[in-house]
Amino acid sequence: MQHVTCPGCGAQVDFRSPASVMAVCEYCKTTVLKDADSVKDLGKMSEVLEDYSPIQIGTTGVFDGRGFAVVGRIQLRYPDGFWNEWYILFDDAQAGWLADASGQFTLTFEKPELAAPGDFAQLRPGVNLNLGGEVYCASDVRTARCTAGQGELPFRVGPGWQAQVADFRSGARFLTLDYSDAGSPKAYVGRAVGLGELKAQLLRDSGDIGDTVGRFRGKVGRLACPSCGGEVSYSPGMTSHFICPSCHAEVDVSSSTAVVLSAARTLAAAPFTLTLGKTATIDGAPYTLLGALRRAETGQSASSWSEYLLYAPGRSFIWLIETEEGWQRAEVLNSWPTWPEPERVVLDGRTFRRFATYTAQVTYALGSFNWRVAVGETAQVAEFQDRQETLAAEATAEELTWSRSRPLAVDQVRAWFGEEIHEEQHQHPSYLRSARWIVIALVLINAIPLVLATRSVLLYLIVATVAIYLPAFILDKMGGNSP
Repeated sequence: MQHVTCPGCGAQVDFRSPASVMAVCEYCKTTVLKDADSVKDLGKMSEVLEDYSPIQIGTTGVFDGRGFAVVGRIQLRYPDGFWNEWYILFDDAQAGWLADASGQFTLTFEKPELAAPGDFAQLRPGVNLNLGGEVYCASDVRTARCTAGQGELPFRVGPGWQAQVADFRSGARFLTLDYSDAGSPKAYVGRAVGLGELKAQLLRDSGDIGDTVGRFRGKVGRLACPSCGGEVSYSPGMTSHFICPSCHAEVDVSSSTAVVLSAARTLAAAPFTLTLGKTATIDGAPYTLLGALRRAETGQSASSWSEYLLYAPGRSFIWLIETEEGWQRAEVLNSWPTWPEPERVVLDGRTFRRFATYTAQVTYALGSFNWRVAVGETAQVAEFQDRQETLAAEATAEELTWSRSRPLAVDQVRAWFGEEIHEEQHQHPSYLRSARWIVIALVLINAIPLVLATRSVLLYLIVATVAIYLPAFILDKMGGNSP
């Protein structure tokens, strides 16, 4: 370990890794550049925003039988949010990176021997790449900028430093291509991990996270909506954006100042069943309901549904989905399925068959989210099903994600949230949907007779269709189901 004196305040700055070239003074935030036997003052580095992450400088763990310690981090921001990259040093002096985004973690190591493609502009989410004998699928392609740093780092960064990165997945395996420097991109290979698997120690406890999230070291502030001044049910540090329930202004809270991204506007109220800010004990952990979305299929379909984002300290985000058929619980997958054919995917040895493809659009949103949510944004969705489980791939211009959902009994939701759930909201089936399938079955069964049908027979079929649909429509209206 090398000790140097901070040129800004005189405090001791430690370099534990011989590969580290800069460090941020813990006391005055001066960026210290190690140059041979001298040090240089590169100015002040922005303070990191304390978020929901349980990791901190000094956290230790074990990976593949080797011990490591967290010695530095950078925070990278993009238009829709931000994430942490933790610089870790192993006992044998090898270095690695522990990426921390929305409660999901990946650990990677630089692989200089891998020859990666050199055209960042050609990469898109969903594109396959064969590298090192492994086929990866692009999950995230974006340009981000460094907003803050802490501890020691292996390269020189500062506020405004840009990173062009593309992430790829293959099952639990993970690949990052970094195009930040000129020339060929750097390749980092590893896999998705969990803090339990890493035997992580010296983590921030839930009390410390709750006391410090959303604050900068040494600073405590109170947040109100900068557009209307109204109080917001907001969990600082857990999320990067919120939509004010009072004025519907969209606000970015991923930096030191809350910034209004879009002006307040009038929106038709959406019938959310659950209330923002409610807490429920799920899997033994206190989950808080942070945000609620209303989404709908575009085109001629009238299908729409609600999605609720919940978070508990030290746990991954989960979603509760409310449709006219009932409830589902969904979680983002950290280990991806393989997609050997367009109509099927394989996960954990199980085959899921495609049953739906559509475009989903956000029609209403309230509360806080771990990415920037905007009314009108769309995603291309492909759903695959095996028995009661559904896998969904959602793609935008910059990101592809996979999630798994399972049916959830309304009694379970009521047990979590108490009187917020009422049985009559889901006790009526969708008669119109049943009628639609009856008509389709009739057409298929009578396909050959219809080819030879006279005009009178076709007229009878039209009358029968109306006779089936009209009562179903009325029953749905009486039962509270949307058509």
